Amino acid sequence: MAAVLVYLTASGGAVDDVSLQALALGAQLASGDAVHALVIGDEAAAGGLGPWGASTVHVARHDALGTTAPDAAARILDDLAARLGVSVVIGPGTDTGNTVIARAAARGGVPFAANCTGATAGNPITVTRLRWGGSLLEEAAIHADRAMLTVAPHSVAARQTGGVAAVETFTPELDPADLVVRAVERIPAANGGVSLADARVVVSGGRGVGSAQGFAPIEELAGLLGAAVGCSRAVTISGWRSHTDQVGQTGTKIAPELYIACGISGATQHLAGCKGAKKILAINKDPEAPIMSAADFVVIGDLHQVLPAISAEIRRMRGA
Repeated sequence: MAAVLVYLTASGGAVDDVSLQALALGAQLASGDAVHALVIGDEAAAGGLGPWGASTVHVARHDALGTTAPDAAARILDDLAARLGVSVVIGPGTDTGNTVIARAAARGGVPFAANCTGATAGNPITVTRLRWGGSLLEEAAIHADRAMLTVAPHSVAARQTGGVAAVETFTPELDPADLVVRAVERIPAANGGVSLADARVVVSGGRGVGSAQGFAPIEELAGLLGAAVGCSRAVTISGWRSHTDQVGQTGTKIAPELYIACGISGATQHLAGCKGAKKILAINKDPEAPIMSAADFVVIGDLHQVLPAISAEIRRMRGA
């Protein structure tokens, strides 16, 4: 197997979890050969990646890389892949990762396989990837000199295996056209609470909540548990919550220790977003709702009665 290049996304000096998962798949595919990693702009994030499987971490430094610029990142990735002569490029299956890898694939004129859950080295390389909102797995072969793929979040375990990575910095060549599309500002979520992607517990509401005001008991329970508040697509369509709160195929894919789904029917697209949860507790008046069969624990009842009772019991046990 030839060398592998993994594109990592980072902020605040730390690489995100899905990027570490992509690095784990890269190490598996390399089978002892070199695993190169690319970090753009955030040099502090390059340290400590050796134990996660990287052989060499390449850090792109440029005055114009203070903000996200997907076309610039794609050019840097494509140029580095060509310079290193790698046959596989992997990225995290996040919005940013998919955007950059897709653009890099277009630049190189090669196919792109998104949402992969596994890959097998060979000629051609074969991948397993999620299709139809996670309801089926597709086995596909990538016939190209360079395979471009992203890893579906939480489908590959990131593990430290030891090792030390060399860090090499370089200044990429960029044109003004590469910087036309840029993120100029980041606005934090209005609730300022726990991030969906990182939360150990998520409490979500669906159409059964009834209204924007109906999320009050969900927010109360989430506050007591130190949890993030999520919702289904039906909620965002109704305008009750922001899209940033949406869990699902077209929202955030999560992997908490516990997912509490309240008044959510459990459409395939929603289950694709929460299937990484270790345990699922479903609260619903409809015992036949699809999410009931996917849940580890089930409460059949009105969430507006069940949630206040749970919150009251938590307060009683804490002596509050």
